[in-house]
Amino acid sequence: MDLAKVRDAAERVARSAGLEIVDVEWKIGKQRFLRVYIDKLPDGSDGSEVNDPYPKISHADCQRVSQQLSVILDVEDLIPGPAYVLEVSSPGMDRELRKPAEFERFKGRLAKISTTEPVGDAKFFEGRLAGFADGKVRMELKGKEPRTIELPLETIRKANLVVEF
Repeated sequence: MDLAKVRDAAERVARSAGLEIVDVEWKIGKQRFLRVYIDKLPDGSDGSEVNDPYPKISHADCQRVSQQLSVILDVEDLIPGPAYVLEVSSPGMDRELRKPAEFERFKGRLAKISTTEPVGDAKFFEGRLAGFADGKVRMELKGKEPRTIELPLETIRKANLVVEF
């Protein structure tokens, strides 16, 4: 199975609906799973409010992408072999961040980031995203002495938004 071709098919479907593909995962266990995470673009290209930086994915969005993608996967025979489960969902409120554009898009949001090697004297950081520039994620840390740090993108092991209520 060529995951790049599956991702390309998913992106064609998402674009036609004013959505974007966040991630595509293929897992094999007791069942074979294809998980596709979709999100709305914050630019209003799907008809949503342009000034909403965090537009919400609806059940209907997931259903539409699932139905259209399922047909393409079958017609183009992109997943040969036994049956599989196609799951389409939003990336969630605690979504993982990977791309430079995501760190910029979610500027001002609370995030947790861990690095593969220490930056300063730490490998774990929690604070407000302050954007992305020159290959580095900027983050505002609170504490006794609030400060802004820059984390090189290549050193980031994991980054997630933190749910705030």
